Amino acid sequence: MHQVRDLDAGTAHIYLEFEYRRVDCPQCGTVKRETLSWLASSARFTQRFEDRIGLLCREMSVKKVAELNNLSWDQVCRMEKSYMWRLMEQHPPSEQLRAIGIDEISVRKGHTYAIVVADLDQRRPIWLGGHGRTEKDMRLFYDTIGTERCKNIELAVMDMWKPFRKVTLENAPNAQIIYDKFHIMKHLADALDEVRRSEYKRVNEKDRRFIKGQRYTLLSHKSNLDIKGRNTLEILLKANKRLHKAYLLKESFGQLWDYNNPIWARKFFESWKCQLRWQRLKPFEKFVALIERHWDGIVSYCHPEHKVSLGFMEGLNNKIRLIQRRAYGIKDQEYLMLKVVTSFINEQK
Repeated sequence: MHQVRDLDAGTAHIYLEFEYRRVDCPQCGTVKRETLSWLASSARFTQRFEDRIGLLCREMSVKKVAELNNLSWDQVCRMEKSYMWRLMEQHPPSEQLRAIGIDEISVRKGHTYAIVVADLDQRRPIWLGGHGRTEKDMRLFYDTIGTERCKNIELAVMDMWKPFRKVTLENAPNAQIIYDKFHIMKHLADALDEVRRSEYKRVNEKDRRFIKGQRYTLLSHKSNLDIKGRNTLEILLKANKRLHKAYLLKESFGQLWDYNNPIWARKFFESWKCQLRWQRLKPFEKFVALIERHWDGIVSYCHPEHKVSLGFMEGLNNKIRLIQRRAYGIKDQEYLMLKVVTSFINEQK
């Protein structure tokens, strides 16, 4: 007699008892045990109970689910992984990948990275792997999806990391590289922060009081500041003309991605560059040189047919960080991959 646990009835645990049928196989001469579709792979729980545990783990930590269901941490973890593998099999990535987003995530402290790739048309992650962000790690993704699907890729959104670009162009010859807006704006924010630090050193003690402790206020978008923050920002910009100019340049640069014509985008950039003359903003001049070197991958977004979601990868990174906090203590990269890839699959039970 075999006993397995089924869905609970209120606070009562339900167990099913049954007998397996065994048959002689005439071909191999061995005894085979029947396969029961309603039984989980562990053979200690029913499939629907395992699915229920998997659904709970999408909202709660493994530890909490284990406590609620009177199970061990290991049992819940194994059931959740089995549930997520089935979920991936039921919702495979599209065979016609057109637009992908590529980014690296920090797996743990000590500069340990993994690469995450998303389907930007379906707005869902499809792969997480590697043990760094090298060419070898990036090539694992293209080896996984195969040559035919690589040929279908038309757009690849990424940051300006050379290994990503090189391997993508080698394996997806029809792909157009688009550099992520949010990574570019981060470089510009870093340039503004460098100006802030240099101005703090340059001005006298009296004027430093306007700059000290205002890094967040200066780098945040004005719409995200409260009334106190806006008033502080206004005082800061009135007190320092160079910071005022740098701030205005940083705020206006985001308009570049609103253009639908590369020619007009270039005219905007040339006009933006002209405003740097005689301003003595060295960090911004370095930023301009960076943009010039990567211009083709930036302006490619201005083609109407290349308008994909640039903010999806940033939102995905935030969700991955939330998953990592909830799964604190788990160092299994396979588990992290399953959590990330299935996090955007809507499953109703």
